[in-house]
Amino acid sequence: MDCPAKEEANLLLITADDMGVTAGCYGDTTVATPSLDKLAKSGVQFMRGYVTQASCSSSRSSMFTGLYPHQNGQIGLAGRGYTMHRGVPTLQALLKQNGYRTGVFGKVHVNPASDLPFDWNVHLDQGLNTRDVKACVTYAEQFLNESGDTPWFLLASFSDPHKPFSPQVAGLPEKPIGLEDVKPFAVHGEIDTPAVREEVAGYYNAVQRVDRGVGLLLDLLERTDTIKDTLVVFVGDHGPPFSRGKTTCYEFGVHVPFIVAGKDVRPDIRSEFVSTVDIMPTFLRAARIDFTPPVGSRELQPILQGHRPTWRESICTEFTSHWMGFAPQRAIRDDHYKLIHNLLPGRPKPGIGVDGCSIQAALSDPKWADTKVQRAFAATQDPPEIELYDLTKDPIEYNNLAGHFEVAEVEERLKAELLAWRRVTKDPLLDASTFDALRQYTDRFSEQYQQVRAAAISIGEKPPPPYIDMTPFQRDWK
Repeated sequence: MDCPAKEEANLLLITADDMGVTAGCYGDTTVATPSLDKLAKSGVQFMRGYVTQASCSSSRSSMFTGLYPHQNGQIGLAGRGYTMHRGVPTLQALLKQNGYRTGVFGKVHVNPASDLPFDWNVHLDQGLNTRDVKACVTYAEQFLNESGDTPWFLLASFSDPHKPFSPQVAGLPEKPIGLEDVKPFAVHGEIDTPAVREEVAGYYNAVQRVDRGVGLLLDLLERTDTIKDTLVVFVGDHGPPFSRGKTTCYEFGVHVPFIVAGKDVRPDIRSEFVSTVDIMPTFLRAARIDFTPPVGSRELQPILQGHRPTWRESICTEFTSHWMGFAPQRAIRDDHYKLIHNLLPGRPKPGIGVDGCSIQAALSDPKWADTKVQRAFAATQDPPEIELYDLTKDPIEYNNLAGHFEVAEVEERLKAELLAWRRVTKDPLLDASTFDALRQYTDRFSEQYQQVRAAAISIGEKPPPPYIDMTPFQRDWK
């Protein structure tokens, strides 16, 4: 006789590192993604899912806190010294306090680790290659078996499709694709070189591994008879590691696959704006834990159960820093338009060569001089104060309409809505003294690092990785 379903759900959060909406269920047929397509069909596929910031640590911090990075403090990479404010309530801590067993394989990438407690943690330095998805699922099975009847939360953190790309890892994908099987991403316009295609092919081979990993995890839930008691969320932690994607507020960077399936989910395809800040309150509701969602986040249960609740009419995203430097942006989009407010215009912003993207080298060809493509990428690197795009006519965000008379009302409306969101979420950069202090603090570390880097190169040594200690600054930042 079947056992009755548990009242509280097991919780499985599957993250794909740097994966955009590049799966069959989202209309991208470059490679087959049968497992993701199956998951989407069995659950709620959100067509407009967004991260808060297109940078790994900042994005993940929002999943774990229900807060935007400017609220929780994780405004840049944990591995480079950025950290959340101490004492911020986290998903992991609240679940542990309420009897859940918590586990993770792969990266967490948020500081401080003490506020993100895991009972079971398989790190990369313990020999697990999280591109080897079969090995990952073997560890996941160990976690489930050890958990027994205790409700559990598992963060399944795949490294793919983050760079560096590998055609195959542990025999997957079984049939890697090559540069002749792909074309450049639409956001890169007409730029098409062998180096660009090789990177794109590498990315899609990694996507195939993610898909296999998702399939193996779902098979594990079926095999252990836990699928009926488990709420599954699959998201990319931000868009692809290519120009105009990662580290930007463009759609290619912040729009991600967002699928929820399993316990108490009614299958559907939905067009509401949802954000990764919604994951924490949704999981806590599924765990039957009383929790008031932070300002800006929403429980997804009404949508998951097939209702049509009053919902967001727009979605906001942001960028403050990545590994070092300070080039803050705040952005908002609705059904039709996207507005990006660059808070420090005139400040060069990294992004064209993110993670060594070959687009940067391709743009050096003189044939791109003073073309629409070149101007679009120049705006990525040195943006004006306001960018405004008509996403229905210009989904790749090349034609900046800011200042155009015919959309003046739209521009003013979106500016006002963005400012209202910043106020209600208490964006610290609205305060001029905090803004200037953070700029000076991060600039000083950037200058010091450049000196250290130059000195190392001058004597033929490899420069150390950049690191900024944000702890002293954050004592006075909250």
